[in-house]
Amino acid sequence: MSRIHSGRRGRSGSHRPYPWQKPDWVTADPKEIGEEAVKLAKGGMGPAQVGATLRDGMGVPSVRVVTGKRMTRLLSESGVKPDLPDDLQALLKRVVHLQRHLALHPKDLSNQRGLSLMESRIRRLAHYYRAHKRLPENWRYTSAGAVLQVE
Repeated sequence: MSRIHSGRRGRSGSHRPYPWQKPDWVTADPKEIGEEAVKLAKGGMGPAQVGATLRDGMGVPSVRVVTGKRMTRLLSESGVKPDLPDDLQALLKRVVHLQRHLALHPKDLSNQRGLSLMESRIRRLAHYYRAHKRLPENWRYTSAGAVLQVE
């Protein structure tokens, strides 16, 4: 598999297969884990941060293996679904950071190129999410809108 904006190839190779059974050493029941995940998500964390907190704090290797549901589905069933998907939110945050940098350093041409590549990545990802009904049909990327979405 190759990278999007470069001629280089990416990482490839085999990975250790992920266990699909709940480990014996996990003592928490799925309902307790779901309640903790909802509580953390209501506190302002995204699904990835909730999963990392549960992994580090409660010793849950994978919410999906223990509860039988993915984190986003678990949160959306309880009514705590985030407005934007995690990867799109992270890209918007990076774009806002780059825009602020370029406001201070307008001659930084390599970062101007990086900004345009990142914006095209956002548009491509938004097209995918609109097609799969995870974003509203009228959602469009604008640089001013990105600042409002992040803050």
